[in-house]
Amino acid sequence: MAGTSRRFVFAFDEGDKDHKELLGGKGAGLAEMTNLGLPVPPGFTVSTEACRLYLADGQVPPELAGEIDAHLGRLESERGKRFGSASDPMLVSVRSGAKFSMPGMMETILDIGLNDASVDGLAAAAGSERFAWDSYRRLIQMFGSTVLGIDPARFSTVLETVERSTGAAGDVDLDAATLRSLVTNYKAIVRDETGRDFPQNPREQLTMAIRAVFESWNTERARVYRRQERIPHDLGTAVNVMAMVYGNLGPDSGTGVAFTRDPATGTPGVYGDYLSEAQGEDVVAGIRTPVPLQDLERLDPVSYAELRRIMALLEGHYRDLCDVEFTIERGRLWMLQTRIGKRTAAAAFRLAIQFLDDGLIDVEEALGRVTGEQLTQLMFPQFDPHIEAKPIATGVPASPGAAVGTAVFDSATAARTDPNVILVRRETSPDDLPGIIAAEGVLTSRGGKTSHAAVVARGMGKTCVVGADGLEIDADRRQFTTTDGVVVREGDTISIDGSTGRVYSGTIDVVPSPVVEYFEGRLDAAVRRRDPVVQAVSRMMIYADERRRLGVHANADTPADAKRARQFRADGIGLCRTEHMFLGERRHHIEELILAESAAEQDKVLAELLPMQLGDFVGILAAMDGLPVTIRLIDPPLHEFLPDLTELSVKVALAEAGGAIDEGDVRLLRAVRRLHEQNPMLGLRGVRLGLVVPGLVAMQVRAIAEAAAARIRAGDDPRPEIMVPLVGGVEEFELMREEIVRVLHDVSESSGIEVRARIGTMIELPRAALTAASIAEHADFFSFGTNDLTQTTWGFSRDDVEGSFFPAYLKKGIFAASPFDSLDEEGVGRLVSIAVEEGRAVRGGLLIGVCGEHGGDPSSVRFFDRVGLDYVSCSPFRVPIARLEAGRAAVLKASSEGDTR
Repeated sequence: MAGTSRRFVFAFDEGDKDHKELLGGKGAGLAEMTNLGLPVPPGFTVSTEACRLYLADGQVPPELAGEIDAHLGRLESERGKRFGSASDPMLVSVRSGAKFSMPGMMETILDIGLNDASVDGLAAAAGSERFAWDSYRRLIQMFGSTVLGIDPARFSTVLETVERSTGAAGDVDLDAATLRSLVTNYKAIVRDETGRDFPQNPREQLTMAIRAVFESWNTERARVYRRQERIPHDLGTAVNVMAMVYGNLGPDSGTGVAFTRDPATGTPGVYGDYLSEAQGEDVVAGIRTPVPLQDLERLDPVSYAELRRIMALLEGHYRDLCDVEFTIERGRLWMLQTRIGKRTAAAAFRLAIQFLDDGLIDVEEALGRVTGEQLTQLMFPQFDPHIEAKPIATGVPASPGAAVGTAVFDSATAARTDPNVILVRRETSPDDLPGIIAAEGVLTSRGGKTSHAAVVARGMGKTCVVGADGLEIDADRRQFTTTDGVVVREGDTISIDGSTGRVYSGTIDVVPSPVVEYFEGRLDAAVRRRDPVVQAVSRMMIYADERRRLGVHANADTPADAKRARQFRADGIGLCRTEHMFLGERRHHIEELILAESAAEQDKVLAELLPMQLGDFVGILAAMDGLPVTIRLIDPPLHEFLPDLTELSVKVALAEAGGAIDEGDVRLLRAVRRLHEQNPMLGLRGVRLGLVVPGLVAMQVRAIAEAAAARIRAGDDPRPEIMVPLVGGVEEFELMREEIVRVLHDVSESSGIEVRARIGTMIELPRAALTAASIAEHADFFSFGTNDLTQTTWGFSRDDVEGSFFPAYLKKGIFAASPFDSLDEEGVGRLVSIAVEEGRAVRGGLLIGVCGEHGGDPSSVRFFDRVGLDYVSCSPFRVPIARLEAGRAAVLKASSEGDTR
């Protein structure tokens, strides 16, 4: 499609699946199906470039109208009908379609071109007055809410009132006269809300709809979704204009959504929903609960067989799970959409293995189809399968998982309430997106497996139960009632099981996931063989470990943590925080060390601490025999080990007033006042504490060295590494290194066993990153402490800001994600890159890792691989996630380099 810089409209037969940037995902899919010769209604796509120009200039490109007219003329020739004709008019649909599937975008508008003059002509041509008026009321309802911005409830309330007054079970039971009256009411709503009549000019309708699609790119719900999924804000959306085919022409017509395999579990076979006498969006909107797709074989065996053939063709062509939308018009099948289907975490792993075993993809592509985020979801706890609680309702299991939370009945409440809520709705719409993002799970009384709620929840990894039609949801009273008369009000706790569709009152107990039990070696072998998800995860982990370049270590402070890290297949310990060893019962020893007023007093305390530290290190080195263990020297802000100044002052004052002075408290108060810091996180800690408290570092290093000597005597291969924290200048590190080397030498001499240990530093201050070259001359390794590096780079404290202004920053788009959750590559990542480059320029073999929790964040792991780190370190639970992402990073990098070549 060369030479298209000033061309904005493309017929479906002019593109293909590789032009998502220009045509959007939906347009590219329509083009690909057209090229494959599938039954796609003719149409054209207005490109994303036109959208970007419109958003930049506030007006459509001047060439666009002429191009659209030309393509409308081509469409009229193909269909043998005229757009806007009063007799047998050609109608079109308008759908948004960005490069990435975005539930927050504008909803489809069907039947554009219909008006007061052509509705009778449509009725005559179709031989059904009811069909024509049903189509007209749909147009006004869709156009009014999506283009004119009228609250959809204005239309739905009128429709529900009419259904109740006529005794109709749903819109399909309304006759032509009732629908004609409904159109009159709808037009009155438009006039009342907008001050103008519903537009009667078909071309004006189309122009307004296309502009509305462009403008929907920057709606709040679209921006919320892009922030959630980290989709760039500058892509723009395409617009797909397609000749209408009708699923609401009678019992031999209908519409459906299908997946080539089950997107919830990954099980092969037919999966989808079908709704007879319905138009395109009815299934997704969930306004009626559809029937399973298998029922179509009985209702229309010819169309069903053709649909199965097309689905098999598309899956083989795309080599992946495909999601399709279709309409049957009086027995003729039409394909309206295809795309790579969204799937749950469990399905992602199973499908990757299935397509690998079928020979459709290789191991590298299989690894590219699963993510660390998905593995995280599989490691969450599940409901105890042996629970005896009786469900209060059962719906359709749409997205697996165990979700417990308080019931809320609108999206706004869910978005502003504390976490752990379940969003309860009759059905969801794109307007509910912020609530779905905020909620632990979603429960609807309408809709099927392919409804809006189901599709969006699956894509986000949220637990979802839909179609629980035994629930009577009263959104106004903020409650729902079950068929047994159980009333659940807003604020009541409910539990929903997305794997079974069951809904429970109250909190249901959870148990560890089988995937976690597998990683920990506690899963019964027979269960492991029977569980297809565990099998798939196991194989993918093997493939990732075989391909990853990046080592994966664990943060562990106790022998128990170290043992668990080894169970999770960590390559070592990247951070052992020694200050954690002084909490609890040992805390008073640090108080005494700080209070010591003479060298003799300090030596006494250090002598008491030495055997404690020695025992800690012996246990950890034994658990990690043969693997590196990076031990960080004590790095506590002093306030963590001293009483609160205000509380202690009050205690001493009250004691003095009562005449019962405690000399110990008075002495402690003097020390606390002397050492009090306004900002203890940037005060006397890390290397500074080691330099000003004599003997502290020597005691710790002696304990490490003697523990290593003890393990060597036991026949082990201990590999300790000593890390100096919070270094800001090479002078600090040089002094500390001299002390460490001296103690290691002393222990080697006294024990007769040579104790070796790498000596390195933690890069957690911007100055350390910027002076990495000089520090590298003396350090055996670097380890980035990205938690503190993020705090000192941004200038805010994590403890203070995450609950204060971070929510506003995320909402405003200043952050796509918290920089403490996912590394700020532009700022903090730049410092990391500088330190890596300049450190290795001085010392080529410099070992470099990261020990902040970013080491277990999937996107951060990929960054660390790109900049050449040797390993990442994270909490034991996240080790499998980092292993998988390290393997994926190597595969993605190799693929990128192959594309470049």
